[in-house]
Amino acid sequence: MNKILIVILLTIYYQINAQTWKLIWSDEFDSQSINTSNWTFETGTGTNGWGNNELQYYTSRTENVTIENGMLVITARQESHGGKNYTSARIKTQGKKSFRFGKIEARMKLPIGQGSWPAFWMLGDNITFVGWPKCGEIDIMEHVNNENKVYGTLHWDNNGHVSKGGSTFCDVTQFHIYSIEWNESIIQFFVDGQLYYYQSIANGINSTDEFQN
Repeated sequence: MNKILIVILLTIYYQINAQTWKLIWSDEFDSQSINTSNWTFETGTGTNGWGNNELQYYTSRTENVTIENGMLVITARQESHGGKNYTSARIKTQGKKSFRFGKIEARMKLPIGQGSWPAFWMLGDNITFVGWPKCGEIDIMEHVNNENKVYGTLHWDNNGHVSKGGSTFCDVTQFHIYSIEWNESIIQFFVDGQLYYYQSIANGINSTDEFQN
């Protein structure tokens, strides 16, 4: 059984100037249950395993997602459920919270194990109308299997799917702050405040205008 412990100080900041950020939203997960004014559970198996041939069935059960000691805990379990042999959980802010530009960060501790793929990511809220990848995707943090590194990646459409990103080494079994800083010109990726990748989106270069809408 693997647990993903997420203290999502899911904090969202708006930049006032080059040195100053203003907090505009956060979820400290300090209540007794998940705040459904902020979050929606995505359940089931999705289309083509959520587009990734994923093997689990996502549920909203407390066995898979709960709050413990001020932490959001997502637990992947090996069990038969809904025609799948694994369960886990997936929550989103779609239709409730939407942000463009700013600093977005979460403090997380991750599992390691073959087949695990925890992620902290964003999709354009126009996905219902334009589909993926035209909506744009920002993967603030992804971790795969037993690797000792994390990935930050952008996905968008430029006459077909384009994917650009970077990675950095860290001990994912310990808590780290994963973040992006995003403005009209650039998206930067950080772990514990250390920059490891950036992508220019200035003037919609290479059809990156989706990240400015």
